[in-house]
Amino acid sequence: MSTNEHWQNRPEGGSFFGMWVVRTIALHGGRGLARACLYPITLYFYLRRKPERVASQQYLQRVFGKPATARQVFRHMHSYAATSLDRIFLLARGEKQFQIETQGLELLDESIARGQGVLLFGSHQGSFEALRTVGVRRPDMSVRVVLDKQKTPAMTKLLEDLAPDIGANVIDASQDGTSIALAMAEACQGGAMVAMLADRGRGHEVLRYADFLGSPAPFPISPWLLAHTLQVPVVLCFGLYLGGNRYRVVFEAMAERVEIPRKERGPALDALISRYAQRLEHYVHVAPYNWFNFYDFWQQDVRATAVHDVAAVGERVQV
Repeated sequence: MSTNEHWQNRPEGGSFFGMWVVRTIALHGGRGLARACLYPITLYFYLRRKPERVASQQYLQRVFGKPATARQVFRHMHSYAATSLDRIFLLARGEKQFQIETQGLELLDESIARGQGVLLFGSHQGSFEALRTVGVRRPDMSVRVVLDKQKTPAMTKLLEDLAPDIGANVIDASQDGTSIALAMAEACQGGAMVAMLADRGRGHEVLRYADFLGSPAPFPISPWLLAHTLQVPVVLCFGLYLGGNRYRVVFEAMAERVEIPRKERGPALDALISRYAQRLEHYVHVAPYNWFNFYDFWQQDVRATAVHDVAAVGERVQV
């Protein structure tokens, strides 16, 4: 099993820093007490989890152009712990304890005014939960999130316990590709925003390389095949953690329609993924401690097998 597969097969957001212990402290003792507990918890994992510590060092060296210090690595891990803690409060109590600013929300307003669905492509950066607050602020904006329930059991259980209404709006990515595409198409047809992460491929997915932080890195092609199939606008979204209780949710237009000609599939995918990687790199530099892929992201294996269960290029789901 590769390092990437080992990391992805661990319950994300759970085993890394003891989500359930912190959840109990957070909900009974308050956010201040829970945040104070993050320092010894982060120190414990900093000392015990060498693979993640090394991955953080390598990543931060790419960002800053020089070897990362122990303090920087600790800060990186602490940022992950802090956003994971805030996930609990955002799910259980909404945004009332946070300062969340938005940029580019008018892009979504335009699509909603047309009664049109939107694909939101995010990344394992900052807090995707902050995005959900937009749906709370704007009840006319329905948010559906594509999430692999089998790969993230801790997150699934947390959703079901703390926010059953949000959990009910999850599109389970552990289904076959056709079922995922049909569920996304139905959501888009109803004018929903369908959010998914586009930077990390699952074990069976085809990946293609794009330059990212100075070296080629593999990205999944399935989000772009789905965008081509659904033929709805694609908007990039980044929920940046700014420290303390502050977040910034940024929306950027990516494409009004994604077109991937069958005969030029490779170059078209490369162009789309390259543009996504460039914007991701931009926001990595804006908030370097927000990048939460704690494995060697650049050393994933590119899968040679085709993704047969995702709607094929050239076939359209009517929305």
